[in-house]
Amino acid sequence: MSCIRFNTPAQRQAMREQAPAMLTPEEAAALHPSPPVTEGKLRRLRLLAVHENPKIRESVASSYNTPDDVFLALASDPDEGVRACLARNESTPCDVLRMLADDSSETVRGWVAVNYFVPEDVMERLANDASRTVRSLVKWKTQLADAR
Repeated sequence: MSCIRFNTPAQRQAMREQAPAMLTPEEAAALHPSPPVTEGKLRRLRLLAVHENPKIRESVASSYNTPDDVFLALASDPDEGVRACLARNESTPCDVLRMLADDSSETVRGWVAVNYFVPEDVMERLANDASRTVRSLVKWKTQLADAR
């Protein structure tokens, strides 16, 4: 049995007419505010950052609430997945992204290249990376920026 659903033109029109109004991101955020970041949450992030399971450390590396000193410590984590999560996190400090731009892992450097908040000097360095994949990601991101 196929999971593809084909709607008639009348069904599609009815769905359009009954569709809820779309909210802007700001309106959605106002309706669903994030809980405040407490000292308890920061203590938990610090504790989980040294957990033996790398998947748990990845969740800390992916958090927008991770303290800067924990970001710095995770930059030298032995697990590539943890460093990759750190490289793609938009909250990672620029100095940590600079460190990760020299990572031995092509995957980590690739995530640094596509991070929206990576400093320009890091992008220039990655444009000359030894990895063709990393150079291609830098070129792709530059083309996206130029298209705006």
